[in-house]
Amino acid sequence: MKPSISKNEVKSYLDFAVSKVIQNKDDFYDYVPAAASVNLVYPKEENIDWTASFWPGMLYISSEYLQDGSLDEIIENQMKSFERRLENNVELNTHDIGFLYTLTAGAEYRLKRSNRSKQMIKDAADKLMIRYHEKAGIIQAWGDLNNPDERGRMIIDCNMNLPLLYLASQITGDVKYFNAAYSHVKQASKYIVRDNYSTYHTFYMDVETGEPKFGKTAQGYSDNSCWARGQAWGIYGFTLSYRYTGDESLLQVASHLANYFLDHLPEDKICYWDLDFTSGPEERDSSAAAIAACGLLALSKELPETNEKKRYYAEEAIEIVRSLGKNYTTKNESSNGILMHAVYAKPDGKGIDECNIWGDYFYMEALISLYKSWFPYW
Repeated sequence: MKPSISKNEVKSYLDFAVSKVIQNKDDFYDYVPAAASVNLVYPKEENIDWTASFWPGMLYISSEYLQDGSLDEIIENQMKSFERRLENNVELNTHDIGFLYTLTAGAEYRLKRSNRSKQMIKDAADKLMIRYHEKAGIIQAWGDLNNPDERGRMIIDCNMNLPLLYLASQITGDVKYFNAAYSHVKQASKYIVRDNYSTYHTFYMDVETGEPKFGKTAQGYSDNSCWARGQAWGIYGFTLSYRYTGDESLLQVASHLANYFLDHLPEDKICYWDLDFTSGPEERDSSAAAIAACGLLALSKELPETNEKKRYYAEEAIEIVRSLGKNYTTKNESSNGILMHAVYAKPDGKGIDECNIWGDYFYMEALISLYKSWFPYW
């Protein structure tokens, strides 16, 4: 099955994205872009947030595209920063250790199989395992493990943190990492996914009894709405867990989530920040669209040739990427971002109608996946 987009078209979008990375490399040599831009410009930030790894992830993709070694020095500098962060336990009281170290140590491991990357993956996975509640079978998202407001809360985003644990099992041969990740994703499929295949952003479990409690949003429109970025994390995350576990029920869940997402898109294929909106003045979220495109491409790749949705998912991903490339990129030399019209957290008033750094990363991941045979860092 060949996707209906030319290599030249993909290259034109990728050339623009990589040019932005090159434009930014001096400013962000010792720093990372903040999570969201301000007036379409990312401020410099120390390596302290959950979003810090998307910049090195973009550097790795750009380096694979350029194939000239020109980004090796800044990549190495970023890797050393992430080594120090891990050694000093800087702001790692979160499940997003998976994001942070899959796009750094995981990327280096995929490309080099270095001893450093193996050690970093193991050490990061060990920190993530501290957040695993064995009775509830889930990894707690945020906060102190005894914080009553956060205790037992899992969130749909965590599906993207699980590859770190699967990788740690592969590297060490210790099944405890695999078992925790697999338990979490099964609990997510059971409780975060609703009967109509929309998703809660977050769901609370009783960590003492293992019983489910209730679903709640943090960044969506309401507790019962479907936050667009969460649905996109679900499409991609359940597909990734299928790759590691071979559990076909996870692939089926990903397909159902994809159908719901695609059924709630406006004409130009770029979702609103919450899927309860399909028209009107609410903001779009280009970052959720980029994540969904990556998830749809991965899902299409995993489905058997006989599956009637295999080509459909790939074609829809291409239409999303094309729409992003034509109508949602900055085009503005004063901006150091790539994708406009993203939303970080609407209820909190954060990063609304701005560039979001993960949107830029996943847009580049979708493009490199369409451009060449490429294995994701996840």
